[in-house]
Amino acid sequence: MLINEQSFSAKILLFGEYSVIRKSNALAIPYSLFDGKLVFPKDKASGVDNELNTFSQYIKRLIDLKELGFDFDVNSFGFDVSSGLIFDSSIPQGYGVGSSGALCAAILAQYGKLSEKQQQDISFLKKTFSVLESHFHGSSSGVDPLISYLNSPIIIGDGDLRKVEIPEYKNGNGAIFLLNTGRSRRTEPLVNLFLEKCSSKDFAYLCDRVLSPISNKCIENFLSGDTDSLLKNYKELSTFQFEHFSAMIPKLYSKLWEDGIESGDYYLKLCGAGGGGFILGITKDLNKLPKEFSSQEVRPLFRF
Repeated sequence: MLINEQSFSAKILLFGEYSVIRKSNALAIPYSLFDGKLVFPKDKASGVDNELNTFSQYIKRLIDLKELGFDFDVNSFGFDVSSGLIFDSSIPQGYGVGSSGALCAAILAQYGKLSEKQQQDISFLKKTFSVLESHFHGSSSGVDPLISYLNSPIIIGDGDLRKVEIPEYKNGNGAIFLLNTGRSRRTEPLVNLFLEKCSSKDFAYLCDRVLSPISNKCIENFLSGDTDSLLKNYKELSTFQFEHFSAMIPKLYSKLWEDGIESGDYYLKLCGAGGGGFILGITKDLNKLPKEFSSQEVRPLFRF
């Protein structure tokens, strides 16, 4: 089959980590700095990609069990994998920016046979991607591949799933930025830890009555371009996570996290599950970031 070498971006969960599990809203955006695409490598002797091979077998089982829910050209997929197909990706694995999501998006776009109605039905696509990406994580919400597939910011909430527009921010000294911890992590154990903590009524209450409203306010502030209110609520979010999500904060960043809250020069929050990967920060002035950050990879996402 002729491969359409379309690139699919990584994704970033800006707001809603963990609280979305407790029915808050979440906001996820595509991040084009990292992407991936299906290609046949020039080196014909590279062999069969084991990850794609097991994925093709997984999809074939779903089709045999009539659990896929849409038409898929599994024969072409299997043949292309046996012919050396790979997913050429710059998306770091274990960083919470959707490496497996982009892969699922690329495969559905290439081999899925969706009707025009199915292609435009966001709920259907989310359910479809949930089934596909579960191969990699045991379970999946389907959001990561959905963001990559649509290449659009998405609001996720209790019964709410829709595209949104990001306001134009002026290119000032302030910024929402990514901080690279330089270490990968696995999502599943961290999410399981959160769910275990939620078995405590007190912790569940804090998440529902304190964390979720703060996260929802951050989303509202961001989408309205109200950076003054966003800074205020981001500080509350950073403080809450420092006090209650310490197990998800990489130990090397705990002191920097606390220093930001105390100084007011910047605030840090988890980017996805935490534990490593990227950390999300906000500052009124990039020049006021601590010198410790100079040895880290700091990438501004939005300047204001």
